[in-house]
Amino acid sequence: MGAGSWGTAFAAVLADAGSEVVLWAKDEALAQEINARHENPVYHAGVTLPVAVRATGDSGEALGSADVVALAVPAQVLRGVLTEWAPAIGKGTTVVSLIKGIELGTMKRMSEVVREVTGLAESQVAVVSGPNLAHEIMQHQPTATVVACTDQDTGRVLQQA
Repeated sequence: MGAGSWGTAFAAVLADAGSEVVLWAKDEALAQEINARHENPVYHAGVTLPVAVRATGDSGEALGSADVVALAVPAQVLRGVLTEWAPAIGKGTTVVSLIKGIELGTMKRMSEVVREVTGLAESQVAVVSGPNLAHEIMQHQPTATVVACTDQDTGRVLQQA
């Protein structure tokens, strides 16, 4: 959920690993460009996305039957958009925060905001962090990534994905 630089890079990683990915873009025109050109011309011009990445401007379509939902929106808009999206997130879904930062005002981590807004169990929420840079990932350069969650089985599944 989020077709910015990091969301697009993470979508490519998931697709490269064999997942079918629906990338939500706030701007429907950008979603159409991504589908037509198989690249994100705003954030990663000239870099071809895997065929398994499909974009949409419809959050319901993106969330539809997702087993894993990765969130890559700005920290300060997460609560608002997630409130809108929460009803479409299945009860068995794992939600992964790719978001750096804390929520101003509450000082909550993004994983805490996710749990509060969605009502998901702690074991269903994970965090992915670096050190990594979206541009390097899109260029298939070596990098490191940490997957953190309270459930080891979920963590393993996400590491494999």
